[in-house]
Amino acid sequence: MLKNLQSDFKKLANPEKAKILAGFFKTGKGEYGEGDIFLGIIVPEQRKIAKKYQNLDLKDLQKLLNSKIHEERLTALFILVDQYQRAKKDSSFAKATEDREQLQKKLIDFYLKNTKNINNWDLVDLSAPKILGNFLLNHDRKILYQLAQSENLWEKRIAILATYTFIKTNDFEDCLNIVKLLLKDKHDLIHKASGWMLREIGKKDLKVEENFLKKYYKDMPRTMLRYAIEKFEVEKRKNFLKI
Repeated sequence: MLKNLQSDFKKLANPEKAKILAGFFKTGKGEYGEGDIFLGIIVPEQRKIAKKYQNLDLKDLQKLLNSKIHEERLTALFILVDQYQRAKKDSSFAKATEDREQLQKKLIDFYLKNTKNINNWDLVDLSAPKILGNFLLNHDRKILYQLAQSENLWEKRIAILATYTFIKTNDFEDCLNIVKLLLKDKHDLIHKASGWMLREIGKKDLKVEENFLKKYYKDMPRTMLRYAIEKFEVEKRKNFLKI
């Protein structure tokens, strides 16, 4: 089945698109995506392939996640998210409630074991909220704080993006705590992600976001602040930015 999936990828490969994506995802020497290889396959096509091979076992998913080809890793994550969601909702996918819970935990452990392979921002953003964030709605969240304090850029982004799921349920505490941990981070991908999550809190409860910003905006990287206040009225944005 894995060979069939890879054969489908080869048929869809687009060298011109691959060049564009390689530049967009910063694959040059010294850049955050250094060494990443693109086939030039658009995300909707990858989702179709993920659906076609949705029952791929973890052994084959591991091979895809170990691949240097970006699309293979992303498609593996699409399949993993789909399997996790089915483990929660589909009784035919796991025979009993206990089995479903065990399967969810198995998939989460597999995800966390592979953080080194979830190594570009789209891989994080399209998986962390839907699998890790969803699982942690009803489980201990200390893993997020461990990830947030990692030396690994992508583990830190996984930590903050996983809180997107909490924000959607009006649960802001962990997001705010993790943003505080990341205030001094040096990477703009963390600044952007943190500011984005603050902005999402503001969509749910503007007062919560504003109170947080009033306390910490002077300590924030400029990019984080700009992302956080992007939807504010012009004058309010100017007031935050001018100091």
